[in-house]
Amino acid sequence: MTALLELDNLHVFHGASQALFGVSLQVREGQAVALMGRNGMGKSTTIATACRMLPLRAGTVRLAGRDITTLPSYRAARLGLGLVPEGRRCFAPLTVTENLIAAARPGPWTLARVQAFFPRLSERARQLAGTLSGGEQQMLAIGRALMTNPRLLLLDEATEGLAPVIRTEIWTAITRLKSEGLSLLLVDKTLSEILPLADHCVILERGKVAWQGGPTALTPDLTTTYLGV
Repeated sequence: MTALLELDNLHVFHGASQALFGVSLQVREGQAVALMGRNGMGKSTTIATACRMLPLRAGTVRLAGRDITTLPSYRAARLGLGLVPEGRRCFAPLTVTENLIAAARPGPWTLARVQAFFPRLSERARQLAGTLSGGEQQMLAIGRALMTNPRLLLLDEATEGLAPVIRTEIWTAITRLKSEGLSLLLVDKTLSEILPLADHCVILERGKVAWQGGPTALTPDLTTTYLGV
């Protein structure tokens, strides 16, 4: 498998405070990579930097071998980065269908296919996004990202705050996406849900890569050290 996304030695600041200290990771074609760590350790910053929503003090971001470090976020999206942001961030005044077509790009993921993938989005097609339940908004956020026809889907806490039955539905959908060959970079805190899907794991600790390896190598001692409360 070739590297689809390469983050090399990222140094990122929020104002005067440094958030990432030399973070490096790769996502290969068809791979699901779990990005883990306690709150405030740099996971969302890494995702935002990969999508070119934050500037770099140093380091390189490559997509399919192309250096996209200096590109604005909309151009990175056009090259194949699809983001499902933390907190969903649907366009509340727009209908479900308007949300889906707002950023649509040509490719296999059409409105009909997304509605078939998440039938509830078809049922709620004319409903304003702001009136949807949290689970429905999460489906909409994923569907909107799929409508950009991404090569890599980045999901930042895709099931946070959702009821268990909805979490299961979302994870089932993400598993289907992986089985169809879509590359994934996943941020989530629930090991029982993310580890069965992950091919590779990266743990951040205070803005640095503290550990990385296969999910079977993630021992209880490691989870206690880096992921425990």
